[in-house]
Amino acid sequence: MTSNIGLLIGHFEPLHLGHLADINTAAGLCNTLHIIITPKSGNARFKPTLQDKVRWVQVACQDFDFIKVHTTVSLDIDMTGDYGDEIDFDDAVLQKLAITHDDNPTIFMKEHATTNGKLAKLDLPKHDHDNETIYQDPITHFHAIAPSAKSDYVQTVCIVGGESSGKTTLVHKLAGHYGASVVLEMGRLYTYSDLGGTETALQYRDYTPIAINHTQAIFDAKKHATAPIVLVDTDFATTQAFCEEYEGRTHPVVAALADEVRMDHTIYLDNNVKWVADGIRRLGSHSQRSRFASRILEILARHDINPFVIDDADYHRRYEQAVRLIDQHVLHKT
Repeated sequence: MTSNIGLLIGHFEPLHLGHLADINTAAGLCNTLHIIITPKSGNARFKPTLQDKVRWVQVACQDFDFIKVHTTVSLDIDMTGDYGDEIDFDDAVLQKLAITHDDNPTIFMKEHATTNGKLAKLDLPKHDHDNETIYQDPITHFHAIAPSAKSDYVQTVCIVGGESSGKTTLVHKLAGHYGASVVLEMGRLYTYSDLGGTETALQYRDYTPIAINHTQAIFDAKKHATAPIVLVDTDFATTQAFCEEYEGRTHPVVAALADEVRMDHTIYLDNNVKWVADGIRRLGSHSQRSRFASRILEILARHDINPFVIDDADYHRRYEQAVRLIDQHVLHKT
């Protein structure tokens, strides 16, 4: 049976593979499918906006011009009204979409549990993806989240610390453990790509492209995440520390990005391991390393970033401690 118009109403939070299966089925059973996204509250950890949810659904359905996406806001439906009775809500949706019963509308049942009795009703097939379970614990069910929604649920874990504190090695070890994407240290990449391989040519104007490139790399890694976490090698506070150390002044672009592009979690490595020269870094003496490490901590505090601290002097125990921190505080494993 094919209807002229179909309605699929739900929270779509997060949009997951079960929702996409429902959309595919519903779209195949009508000429035009109207998806109406409603607000939902309750998950204190993730709070996507209605616009976020529209983006997820529209990106997933952008090649289907017969699918129209709406929200209660775009339809000017006041959700503070008495819509505890789904009958009134259905009627409000039909009225706002200018749909009459002559249009042969069908409501596809899933999250939306009742109908006003005037609409044709069709139950969608069952699948293994439970809406409420995924909503309550999206990180555990990250594999089931739709690709267009994953970036809003990925957790960025940034590893920071003073010079030669083992940040890059730890990032790659953690990436191997979690199967996670990595955002490389942008200052190091920029030194090779634009400065000829050493910091000798580094100057104040270079900090803008370093910070902007770092921002884009974070967004790209989240968009194409292979795991519920993305590991970031150094942050904007570290970039700012270099600028203040070398140039004697704070860079406003770096400061703005430190406030705007927030890492979800930051791990600070204490500066208590052996110095290893790499031909790039200039801060090799004990006093220079200590001053630079203190500067990073001060800048983190300046931007209200409270890192987890790893202070074990053994590299492998640092790795084990980082895994415990991520499992407990990021992935919420028991």
